[in-house]
Amino acid sequence: MKTVFGGLFKGDRVVWGLIVVFMIYSLLAVYSSSVSVAFSRHGGDTTFFLKSQAMMLIFCLFIITVTHHLPYRIYSSLAGFILFVAIILLIITLIFPVRINEASRWIMIPGTGFMIQTSDLAKVALIIYLARMLSQNQHNLKDFKLMTRIMIVPVAIVCALIMPENLSTAVMIFCMSLLIMFIGRMPVKYLFAWMGLAIAAIVVFALLLDAVSENNRVSVWKGRLENYVKGENDSDADYQANQAKIAIATGGLIGKAPGNSVQRNMLPQSNSDFIFAIIIEEYGLIFGALPVLFVYLILLFRGIAIARKCETAFPAFLVLGLTVMLVTQAMINMAVAVGLLPVTGQTLPMISWGRTSMVVSSFSLGAILGVSRVVRAKAQSEEVIDSEQEDPGDGLIYETANG
Repeated sequence: MKTVFGGLFKGDRVVWGLIVVFMIYSLLAVYSSSVSVAFSRHGGDTTFFLKSQAMMLIFCLFIITVTHHLPYRIYSSLAGFILFVAIILLIITLIFPVRINEASRWIMIPGTGFMIQTSDLAKVALIIYLARMLSQNQHNLKDFKLMTRIMIVPVAIVCALIMPENLSTAVMIFCMSLLIMFIGRMPVKYLFAWMGLAIAAIVVFALLLDAVSENNRVSVWKGRLENYVKGENDSDADYQANQAKIAIATGGLIGKAPGNSVQRNMLPQSNSDFIFAIIIEEYGLIFGALPVLFVYLILLFRGIAIARKCETAFPAFLVLGLTVMLVTQAMINMAVAVGLLPVTGQTLPMISWGRTSMVVSSFSLGAILGVSRVVRAKAQSEEVIDSEQEDPGDGLIYETANG
């Protein structure tokens, strides 16, 4: 049994343990936070979201298992193609969107009835592309024109296609990309220059969009920022944020116990964007907030540890990029829930109920495990070689001593 398990699930054991923790919290939190919604929208079936999430987690485990057995070099060779496909999907989303909750961020897969949020796919595609470009151009990082053309232009295209309907995700992707470039030794002065250009571009874009179109999300962005700064409570986003704060405040240190959440009946996104607030309400600071926070921090440290063991640049940048993406999104989700950031609509990776986000997170964890599998296998082979080199010497001494 141990041999079968070890042959199927390879790579960093700590990361595998974190995946188990993610899945346990996901099942418990999604079921508890969505009982009322499931009862009202699915004919009294209170276990609808539980069954849906359980099936999704099984599928995610399949994705992680398959992905971590793939050679990571395949991502490098297909980086440009993957990014190209992601950009095409973003364009299709702008032209033929599916509108949910006053936002057009999804497209429908023909003949299936399933929807995908293309911005989630674009995040991973961009990280793979940046990892490849950084690994191939370590000697050209001081060439500003070249770096702008091969690094920032693709990032700008992706963010520009996402920004009209999802400014927070576009900003997160841009900042995440700059962070990955910083890790990849990009000159800091270039990063500040690109950041300044991005801020100016966002302001100009918002002014133009507001001027040429009446039906746009500029007013939503402006309203959320103004209400967040002023502390006003006169919008749907503020209503959600306030209900999340109530859930957190009433959860206290040890929570109300699983299944006893009250705010789940008031929070429209209780099983996705604000699931962290429900976790705290039911499990408290000690059994809810801190364990979830530490799980993501441990993932960050394990990602750094795996990257440091890589002998080549691409797998190291790939692991760091995917880890930064998962942890950054988790921190934003938790910061929104506790009121440190305006409402952004980011899910909690591997815990919130969802489809595209779960698949993307699973692929990312699988790719991280894939790199760790190669690193660990090489380390084990070196240990075997070292032990074989030591054994003949020991044997010779033994024979000489008894000769």
